[in-house]
Amino acid sequence: MAILKIDKITKAFGGVVALNGCSFDVKENSITGLIGPNGSGKTSLFNVISGFYRADDGAIFFKDQDITRLSPHEIALEGIVRTFQITRVFSGLTVLENMLYAPKHQQGEKFLRALFQIGAIRHQERINRQKAMDLLELVGLADLHVEYAANLSYGQKKLLELGRALLTSPELIMLDEPAAGINPTMIKKLRQVILDLHQEGKTFLIIEHDMQFVMGICEKVFVLDFGKNISEGPPEFVQKEENVVKAYLGSTYDFES
Repeated sequence: MAILKIDKITKAFGGVVALNGCSFDVKENSITGLIGPNGSGKTSLFNVISGFYRADDGAIFFKDQDITRLSPHEIALEGIVRTFQITRVFSGLTVLENMLYAPKHQQGEKFLRALFQIGAIRHQERINRQKAMDLLELVGLADLHVEYAANLSYGQKKLLELGRALLTSPELIMLDEPAAGINPTMIKKLRQVILDLHQEGKTFLIIEHDMQFVMGICEKVFVLDFGKNISEGPPEFVQKEENVVKAYLGSTYDFES
């Protein structure tokens, strides 16, 4: 069953066509990769799916519901979360405080409840705090929960972003270059976290240039070039496609290195 369906999405910026009839499905409880050269439209597609860009044509369906025209916060409430190429954390807050920004429907955000339902608010805050600590344990940041986010390494910030996204209880997690700029040890940790979450039933759509990471974790890979699909299939199939090698990987690419 497809949890996400992209149907002939087109997006242009002036005379530059970023997406040109792009279509594919993401299977529920899968780890799906999205690869392609710089400028191929990958991040533009993420922005369209998550509501930051409005598609010029085509449609997006999440669990068979048309979400094409929804705003980013409405899409997040439906169960889709994403991370960004450049980490977005609150540097002046602690790791735990960053996490506690994420939960949906926080009662303390409503004026009347903040005045008259203090007990219920405190109960919810205790639950959210415990969930946040459990997720920080999962991503390996629990021991740093009182550390300011500004003091984290780049890789740790990426793990914090992932943990914060998970606190919204998403059904689809979209990661934009999660392995970029982080060391091999942190990549290994990130890979294991994704695999563990996948075992729990989470669905992932991942943009990544690290081909060893993609080929070692994704069940299916879609390849974009100039905003169009040029290949799709299991990693072992895609890596041998002549048009993929020519457009992106290069004739001398070695998947075993």
